[in-house]
Amino acid sequence: MKITENNVAYIDGANLYNGTRNLSWDFDYGRFRIWLSEKYKIKKAYLFLGLILKYADLYNDLRRKGYTLVFKEVIYDQKGKAKGNCDADIVVLAMKNYYERKFENVVLVSSDGDFSSLVNFLHGRDKLLSVISSYESDKCSILLKKTGVKISYIADQRNILEAINKKAPDEDETS
Repeated sequence: MKITENNVAYIDGANLYNGTRNLSWDFDYGRFRIWLSEKYKIKKAYLFLGLILKYADLYNDLRRKGYTLVFKEVIYDQKGKAKGNCDADIVVLAMKNYYERKFENVVLVSSDGDFSSLVNFLHGRDKLLSVISSYESDKCSILLKKTGVKISYIADQRNILEAINKKAPDEDETS
């Protein structure tokens, strides 16, 4: 498949966050956006998130890094834990954009097997460049693996996607 210039990414924000927080290194959202652009020619990266107002600064930072945020209304369970499942919203937007011919190819960022039908649909039409799993191979859904599509793992991209912690001079007793 030829990688064109009009590709989009659909990113399951909760899945990305939960998968990358379990890494032994700090994931950098800015570097990830650049990597998507350079490797897959991603023009638009839709990042699906539950909307929680206290995170407004984070949302603004993600927008500055080049993400197009798509919010889901959040509800809270009996223990007060926020729930903002965006899976259906990702599928609906991807299908809408497919039928409106708003992209050439797609990258899906999730490890969730609920997306196997979407993956099969896009793959069958030669529109799926890759699934990018935020979890390591053993935690990526078997349903995604059974589709036979290419799955890349964020954990394998540490040298590219790790946050660079810049220390102030003399902070570590060096100059």
